Amino acid sequence: MDASSLSLEMLGWSAERESEFAKWRAEKLEPGRVVIEDKQNYTLFTRLGVLEGRASGQLLQAARSQAELPKVGDWVAVEPRPDHKKALIRYVLPRTTKLARKVPGRPSEEQVLATNVDVAFLVQSFDQGLNQRVLERMLLSVREAGIKPVVVLNKCDLSRTVEEVLAQARNSAGDAPVLAVSARTGKNARHLFDYIKPGQTGVLLGASGVGKSSLINRLYGEEVATVTPVRDSDAKGRHTTTWRELIVLPQGALIIDTPGLRQFQLWVAGEGLQETFPEIFELAAGCKFRDCRHEAETGCAVKAALEAGRLSVERYQNFLKVRREIEALEQARLKRQWKPAGRPKRERILEDSDE
Repeated sequence: MDASSLSLEMLGWSAERESEFAKWRAEKLEPGRVVIEDKQNYTLFTRLGVLEGRASGQLLQAARSQAELPKVGDWVAVEPRPDHKKALIRYVLPRTTKLARKVPGRPSEEQVLATNVDVAFLVQSFDQGLNQRVLERMLLSVREAGIKPVVVLNKCDLSRTVEEVLAQARNSAGDAPVLAVSARTGKNARHLFDYIKPGQTGVLLGASGVGKSSLINRLYGEEVATVTPVRDSDAKGRHTTTWRELIVLPQGALIIDTPGLRQFQLWVAGEGLQETFPEIFELAAGCKFRDCRHEAETGCAVKAALEAGRLSVERYQNFLKVRREIEALEQARLKRQWKPAGRPKRERILEDSDE
């Protein structure tokens, strides 16, 4: 969509946000939304048009971590220099939602993937095979962030076991919709619009090679995202998207494209754990002890269901692994609270190692 035809309202700006912006307008600042983040370079959409942005020194000094700096989807208060098509980002406005993961290899560092998101499309592909462990982690994080999840299984045209894989995905997805689509042929791709309306923001999450960019091109109606073929040897994709970008679809919905997530380590979890493993929490109500950890305790209803074959070994093992991961993360956070905050490190956009 041509940037000249856009307005802030089309990007999700509301009367409520306009009212809240009064204090920044008093400083002669203008609102804008981050549409591209490439390391610490930003492309912003404002009422003055598209501007190149950078964070002010004050914002950099005030940020306790990279997570507090501008990310794709953020609304920001900027000091514009329209004559030079540039702007200085002074403030990041409060976020309605924040989707984040733990930085791989760094026990207590958060990486924000996208902000102010309404719907997350969790994309896997039939040719790479369903990874239920990764899917469950994504579902947990998305739900904890207050974002609606939709599971998308792409490349259904390459599979002879579509219904079998769909059943496996639904077992992990709970109440989240599960779609089998083909970006190449277009089969069922338009059904994604059933879950995202004009003015709402969605994000595509998934590993390299699952077809996120192809899906965006299919939804847009023409090629706006670069596609790189997967390797024949292992069906893994090479990185195409090395930045995060917000794209306005012709029907008015907004989609954030992201680099391939080869790992997805949890950053936050609370009620999302129960929503992702509801059957285990339902069984736990029958445990003898209220603080049962479902490992070696007597009278454990979860273990009894496991032994009786009413609970799958894979779901049970992944539940324990996710819970341990959450507990380790909380311990790392407690340790970090006693360390002085330093200047945010430069964030690495390209991801690190294959699942």
